[in-house]
Parts: sequence; structure tokens; C-alpha cells
Amino acid sequence: MSHPVLLVIAHGSRDPRHAATVHALTQRVRAQRPGLRVETAFLEFNAPSVPRVLERLAAEGADEVVALPLLLTRAFHAKTDIPSVLREARARLPRLHIRQADVLGPSPLLNATLGRRLREAGVRPGDLLRTGLVLASAGSSDPEAIAVIAEIARELRHTGWCAVRPAFASASLPRTEDAVRALRAEGVDRVAVAPYVIAPGRLPDRIAAGAEAAGADVLADVLGPAPELARLLLDRYDEARVLVGASLSA
Repeated sequence: MSHPVLLVIAHGSRDPRHAATVHALTQRVRAQRPGLRVETAFLEFNAPSVPRVLERLAAEGADEVVALPLLLTRAFHAKTDIPSVLREARARLPRLHIRQADVLGPSPLLNATLGRRLREAGVRPGDLLRTGLVLASAGSSDPEAIAVIAEIARELRHTGWCAVRPAFASASLPRTEDAVRALRAEGVDRVAVAPYVIAPGRLPDRIAAGAEAAGADVLADVLGPAPELARLLLDRYDEARVLVGASLSA
């Protein structure tokens, strides 16, 4: 029996850098697992849409799909938008078995990707004791998602940073610039900002602007098509594939 198709579902953006980054990431996934069919779809702004890709897969004779949200936390898109789109697809395409995989975070592989981007931006292991870190996420009104970001910040504090503060580009407080200034007020000598976002766009630009406005010493890049992130996508796919097999054999 062939492996289920991996369908990576990104939010989408009017910023062309977003889709380009998503496609670069899925290409890295293909490179890490040759032979696995990997498709990309978007909830809005970009093509192809999730329904169109699923319809094409069904028309081509695919039996199973693992739909993987390219999301870092379980917020509105993971709990509502994507399940709704997949429910409608199942009703239209009853012969296509569709399983929604879990979101990407939290995961040690995401922390490893953050570390990679910070090293690329110039942070060295010996810098951590005098460097405060702002973990800057897109933001959410979902308390579960906010709690996850706060917990990740607490975990990172135990990896050598002198202080770690979460920040949010929208929906929640504090903003990036406020977190940077709060660390300065505590006497932190050096401040690094790490965007906890996958691809460029309006909210990552807001994070960068806040870091610059507050005078952060280091601004890391977005997570992007890092090898650790590609491996995490495959881990989530494998976890869901096991559940697909169990449900089909039940």
C-alpha cells in the first residue's frame, strides 16, 4: 500500500515571501524523504487552495492524505478553520481518507531551529549569560496558544540565557519593543530577538520593526526552511500516519 500524501497547509499571505518560504520548506521535506508525495495548499491569499488540492488528489486516485497544519500553536486556524475545510472535503470526497496531523509546536526541533537562526545572527554560546532573549511570536487571542509561548520562554530560560521574555506581534501583549525595553530596564547588557514564526510577512515585519525601534542588539531570521523544521514536519506526518493505519484497520 502506498504512503499517504502529505498535504502541508499554510495560512497564506499577500507578501510573496511567505509562499516562497513555504515552498522552499516543502521542497526540503521532499529532499529528506524521497518518494513521499508532498503537496502544498493555502487557507487564503495564495493558490492552490486546500479544497482544490484535495479534489485533484481524489481525481488522481489518491486514497489517503495527512493534512499537516503549518502552524506553531493550536489556535483558531488549527481548531476551527482547518477542521472545517477538511470536514467539507470529506463530505464531498468520501473515498479520500483525510487525517489532520497535529500542529508543529511545541517541539525541541523548533527550539533547535531558533538556536540555528540566533547563531546565524551572531549569537555565540558564550554570549548567553549576558544576553536576554525576546521570543517574539505572531500572537493569538487563544489562551492555550499564549500559554504555550510562555512555557517555551520559561524552558529557554534554563538553556543559559540570562533572561527570556515572550512577546507578540498582534492580539496579545507585550509587543516586541516593550519586551526589549523591559529587559534593558532590568539591566540586561545585550538583547536578542528571535521571531517564533515560520515565514516572512506582515507580522514578522512588525516584530523586526519593534526590535529596531527598541534598539535590540540582535534580530534573528524567521524559522524558514531549516532542516530541523523539515524533520519536524515529517515527524508529525509519521505520527498521524500511524493513526491513519490504526483507524483503517479497526
